[in-house]
Amino acid sequence: MHRQRLLSLLGAYRPHNAFDAEARDRIERFVREHPDCFERSLAIGHVTGSAWIVDSSRHRCLLTHHRKLDRWLQLGGHADGNPDALDVAMREAREESGLRSLRVVSAQIFDCDVHEIPARGSEAAHFHHDLRFLLEADPAEPLIVGAESRALAWVRLDEIAGRSGDESVQRLVAKTPGAIVG
Repeated sequence: MHRQRLLSLLGAYRPHNAFDAEARDRIERFVREHPDCFERSLAIGHVTGSAWIVDSSRHRCLLTHHRKLDRWLQLGGHADGNPDALDVAMREAREESGLRSLRVVSAQIFDCDVHEIPARGSEAAHFHHDLRFLLEADPAEPLIVGAESRALAWVRLDEIAGRSGDESVQRLVAKTPGAIVG
Protein backbone atom coordinates (compact mmCIF):
# COMPACT_ATOMS: atom_id res chain seq x y z
CA MET A 1 0.00 0.00 0.00
CA HIS A 2 1.60 3.26 -1.15
CA ARG A 3 0.00 5.16 1.77
CA GLN A 4 1.32 2.90 4.54
CA ARG A 5 4.60 4.74 5.15
CA LEU A 6 2.77 8.02 5.65
CA LEU A 7 0.18 6.37 7.88
CA SER A 8 3.01 4.93 9.98
CA LEU A 9 4.61 8.39 10.30
CA LEU A 10 1.27 9.88 11.31
CA GLY A 11 0.81 7.10 13.87
CA ALA A 12 4.20 7.90 15.37
CA TYR A 13 3.55 11.67 15.48
CA ARG A 14 2.99 12.96 19.02
CA PRO A 15 0.74 16.04 19.00
CA HIS A 16 1.70 19.00 21.18
CA ASN A 17 -1.88 20.07 21.84
CA ALA A 18 -5.52 19.51 20.80
CA PHE A 19 -5.10 21.53 17.58
CA ASP A 20 -2.14 19.36 16.60
CA ALA A 21 -4.09 16.19 17.35
CA GLU A 22 -7.04 17.34 15.24
CA ALA A 23 -4.76 18.20 12.27
CA ARG A 24 -3.05 14.82 12.47
CA ASP A 25 -6.39 13.01 12.72
CA ARG A 26 -7.82 14.93 9.73
CA ILE A 27 -4.80 14.09 7.61
CA GLU A 28 -4.89 10.44 8.65
CA ARG A 29 -8.60 10.15 7.76
CA PHE A 30 -7.99 11.89 4.44
CA VAL A 31 -5.11 9.56 3.52
CA ARG A 32 -7.12 6.46 4.48
CA GLU A 33 -10.20 7.58 2.52
CA HIS A 34 -8.45 8.70 -0.68
CA PRO A 35 -6.05 6.32 -2.47
CA ASP A 36 -5.20 9.24 -4.79
CA CYS A 37 -4.38 11.60 -1.87
CA PHE A 38 -0.90 12.36 -3.30
CA GLU A 39 -2.28 13.58 -6.62
CA ARG A 40 -2.89 17.26 -7.31
CA SER A 41 -5.80 16.15 -9.51
CA LEU A 42 -7.81 15.23 -6.39
CA ALA A 43 -9.92 18.39 -6.46
CA ILE A 44 -11.01 18.43 -2.79
CA GLY A 45 -7.41 18.47 -1.61
CA HIS A 46 -4.13 16.61 -1.53
CA VAL A 47 -1.08 15.81 0.56
CA THR A 48 1.71 18.37 0.51
CA GLY A 49 5.18 18.41 2.08
CA SER A 50 6.86 21.39 3.70
CA ALA A 51 10.33 22.18 5.02
CA TRP A 52 10.88 24.18 8.20
CA ILE A 53 14.49 25.17 7.50
CA VAL A 54 16.55 26.48 10.42
CA ASP A 55 20.18 27.39 10.92
CA SER A 56 22.37 25.29 13.23
CA SER A 57 21.85 27.69 16.16
CA ARG A 58 18.03 27.45 15.77
CA HIS A 59 17.84 31.26 15.92
CA ARG A 60 16.84 31.80 12.28
CA CYS A 61 14.65 30.13 9.68
CA LEU A 62 14.27 30.49 5.95
CA LEU A 63 10.96 31.92 4.74
CA THR A 64 9.60 32.46 1.27
CA HIS A 65 7.33 35.30 0.26
CA HIS A 66 4.85 33.15 -1.64
CA ARG A 67 3.93 34.73 -4.97
CA LYS A 68 0.30 33.49 -5.23
CA LEU A 69 -0.64 33.73 -1.56
CA ASP A 70 1.29 36.99 -0.92
CA ARG A 71 2.43 35.78 2.51
CA TRP A 72 5.68 34.79 4.20
CA LEU A 73 5.63 31.03 4.73
CA GLN A 74 7.84 27.95 5.02
CA LEU A 75 8.92 26.31 1.77
CA GLY A 76 6.93 23.37 0.42
CA GLY A 77 4.55 22.10 -2.17
CA HIS A 78 2.60 19.35 -3.89
CA ALA A 79 3.48 15.67 -3.67
CA ASP A 80 2.64 15.18 -7.37
CA GLY A 81 2.17 11.45 -6.83
CA ASN A 82 5.17 10.94 -4.52
CA PRO A 83 4.02 9.15 -1.33
CA ASP A 84 7.24 10.09 0.55
CA ALA A 85 6.35 13.39 2.25
CA LEU A 86 9.91 13.97 3.49
CA ASP A 87 11.24 13.53 -0.03
CA VAL A 88 8.60 16.02 -1.23
CA ALA A 89 9.69 18.54 1.43
CA MET A 90 13.36 18.15 0.45
CA ARG A 91 12.59 18.46 -3.29
CA GLU A 92 10.49 21.57 -2.76
CA ALA A 93 13.09 23.16 -0.46
CA ARG A 94 15.82 22.65 -3.07
CA GLU A 95 13.65 23.86 -5.96
CA GLU A 96 12.40 26.94 -4.13
CA SER A 97 15.70 28.04 -2.54
CA GLY A 98 18.57 26.58 -4.53
CA LEU A 99 20.04 25.26 -1.24
CA ARG A 100 22.18 22.13 -1.49
CA SER A 101 23.40 22.05 2.13
CA LEU A 102 20.04 20.84 3.43
CA ARG A 103 20.23 18.31 6.25
CA VAL A 104 17.31 16.36 7.70
CA VAL A 105 17.20 16.98 11.45
CA SER A 106 14.62 14.23 11.90
CA ALA A 107 12.77 11.95 9.51
CA GLN A 108 9.75 12.18 11.82
CA ILE A 109 6.95 14.64 11.12
CA PHE A 110 7.64 17.97 12.83
CA ASP A 111 4.17 19.46 12.36
CA CYS A 112 0.82 18.69 10.72
CA ASP A 113 -1.45 21.32 9.23
CA VAL A 114 -4.62 21.35 7.17
CA HIS A 115 -5.33 24.66 5.48
CA GLU A 116 -7.65 25.87 2.77
CA ILE A 117 -6.24 27.16 -0.49
CA PRO A 118 -8.56 29.80 -1.96
CA ALA A 119 -10.18 29.38 -5.37
CA ARG A 120 -8.06 30.84 -8.14
CA GLY A 121 -8.94 30.94 -11.82
CA SER A 122 -10.49 27.61 -12.79
CA GLU A 123 -9.17 25.90 -9.65
CA ALA A 124 -11.75 25.51 -6.88
CA ALA A 125 -10.91 26.11 -3.24
CA HIS A 126 -9.38 22.97 -1.74
CA PHE A 127 -7.36 21.76 1.24
CA HIS A 128 -3.68 21.07 1.62
CA HIS A 129 -2.96 18.27 4.08
CA ASP A 130 0.55 19.42 4.91
CA LEU A 131 3.29 17.38 6.57
CA ARG A 132 6.17 19.53 7.77
CA PHE A 133 9.72 18.35 8.45
CA LEU A 134 12.57 20.00 10.33
CA LEU A 135 15.61 20.65 8.13
CA GLU A 136 18.83 22.54 8.69
CA ALA A 137 20.89 24.59 6.24
CA ASP A 138 23.79 27.00 6.15
CA PRO A 139 22.59 30.63 5.88
CA ALA A 140 25.87 31.55 4.16
CA GLU A 141 24.94 29.44 1.14
CA PRO A 142 23.60 31.60 -1.71
CA LEU A 143 19.85 31.51 -2.27
CA ILE A 144 18.10 31.31 -5.63
CA VAL A 145 14.57 32.71 -5.68
CA GLY A 146 12.31 30.35 -7.62
CA ALA A 147 9.31 31.20 -9.77
CA GLU A 148 6.83 30.56 -6.92
CA SER A 149 8.45 33.14 -4.67
CA ARG A 150 8.80 36.90 -4.62
CA ALA A 151 11.69 36.69 -2.15
CA LEU A 152 13.54 34.46 0.28
CA ALA A 153 14.88 35.58 3.64
CA TRP A 154 16.61 34.16 6.68
CA VAL A 155 14.60 35.61 9.55
CA ARG A 156 15.39 35.58 13.26
CA LEU A 157 12.75 33.55 15.06
CA ASP A 158 12.06 36.42 17.43
CA GLU A 159 11.29 38.66 14.41
CA ILE A 160 8.97 36.34 12.52
CA ALA A 161 5.79 37.72 14.07
CA GLY A 162 6.59 41.07 12.40
CA ARG A 163 6.98 39.40 9.01
CA SER A 164 4.40 36.62 9.12
CA GLY A 165 1.18 36.69 11.08
CA ASP A 166 0.37 33.21 9.83
CA GLU A 167 -0.67 31.09 12.83
CA SER A 168 0.90 27.94 11.44
CA VAL A 169 4.27 29.68 11.02
CA GLN A 170 4.03 30.92 14.62
CA ARG A 171 3.35 27.33 15.70
CA LEU A 172 6.49 26.17 13.87
CA VAL A 173 8.52 28.82 15.67
CA ALA A 174 7.18 27.69 19.05
CA LYS A 175 8.07 24.07 18.26
CA THR A 176 11.63 24.79 17.16
CA PRO A 177 13.94 22.97 19.59
CA GLY A 178 16.46 25.22 21.29
CA ALA A 179 14.96 28.36 19.77
CA ILE A 180 15.58 31.60 21.59
CA VAL A 181 12.58 33.82 20.99
CA GLY A 182 11.91 37.22 22.53
